[in-house]
Amino acid sequence: MRRNAALFVAISLLSGFGGSAMSLVAGIWILDLTDSTSLAALAGLCVYAPVLVGPWLGGLLDRVPRRPLVIVVNLLLAATLLTLLAVRGAGQTWLIFVVSAAYGVSYVLIDAGESALLPSALVPAQLGIVNGWRSSAQEGMKLVAPLAGAGLYAWHGGHAVVVLSAVMPVLVASLYAVLRLRRTPPGRAEPGEGDLSTGLTVLFGQRATRLPVALAAVSIAMSGLTTAAVYAMVVTELRLPTTFLGVLASAQGAGSVVGGLIVGRRLARNGPVAVGVAGTVLFALGCLARVLPWWPVTVVGALVAGVGLPWTLVAAVTAVQTRTPSALLGRVSATANTAMFGPLVVAIPLGSAAVHLGARPPLVAAAALCLAAAAVTSARRVPDGSPGRRADGPRRRRSDPGCRPGPGTPTTVHGR
Repeated sequence: MRRNAALFVAISLLSGFGGSAMSLVAGIWILDLTDSTSLAALAGLCVYAPVLVGPWLGGLLDRVPRRPLVIVVNLLLAATLLTLLAVRGAGQTWLIFVVSAAYGVSYVLIDAGESALLPSALVPAQLGIVNGWRSSAQEGMKLVAPLAGAGLYAWHGGHAVVVLSAVMPVLVASLYAVLRLRRTPPGRAEPGEGDLSTGLTVLFGQRATRLPVALAAVSIAMSGLTTAAVYAMVVTELRLPTTFLGVLASAQGAGSVVGGLIVGRRLARNGPVAVGVAGTVLFALGCLARVLPWWPVTVVGALVAGVGLPWTLVAAVTAVQTRTPSALLGRVSATANTAMFGPLVVAIPLGSAAVHLGARPPLVAAAALCLAAAAVTSARRVPDGSPGRRADGPRRRRSDPGCRPGPGTPTTVHGR
């Protein structure tokens, strides 16, 4: 199982590097070709938009063998990336948008597919730890890959980045092929099951998954709501150069790496709901710290928020993996991704509008909403007359109908 854990971390490193490098270069490339910042921003929207149809895409994972599908998706992504070699001028800009949308679709399928495969490759006690390691690997690549991609683009242009990024999914596909699965995950859904209704029913019909996913959704949405406010705090309130945003991004990334490394132990000790609450509170404290008019505290706030945000995400993903019947895991994982990341589509533009009221109100509002969500969850986390840890997923009895592990496997987002 250690071998499988190492393979999953390597998959996260390779896919994180290729995706992060290409996502940055796509915007730069469009900007160079068209001189339009609005068109450059649309490349990012193309990547996020497919998450809105996640439940339907995830249903595909429950109807076909999962590992072959994930391998094929990676190989198709590599082939689609190579079409960008045809981009020579502004007339071919549409190809970059198509490839960005293909990235978005692949993220939905691969994230849900990987969540569905993990419980078949690892023992239950490893899930939280490996999810944390994967989160750290992805966040680490977000620190390294954009710089590498931008440097390669400046040196040899967009085509060089395309070739490098296309190699990554091929390597990832080869790693998926050599995973050792204890059993073949079910690939067929029962007749008559609706992707959206079934995913929502299973996901939100039990407290053990509903609460962690809701906390992650609130925290991730608030991260989008505060993006413009952080920019405004740096430039308008602190009167620092825009390059200081890179310092904050690095601090938050460093916090995410550290948070991912330690979240597994917290999950094993306290369970997904408690870790989700702690992560949401940490993110709220990070928002409040960034309100203060002193740049060192702003950096610390970014670091604290960087620890908290992946805690909420890893807690939610682990809860879904350990609490969902295996035959439904594809659609439920994809539905969870839609629930967690879909609100960004609204939160980002709302935050851009709210910043006209000032830099601080969106940050304070985000902190208040996160703290309120954490307080409500804490009040509802423990059923009457039950010990605190009984409400969290990993502590339920084997006879509980909500937890039906197979032979050595519990029933079961990146991004994103």
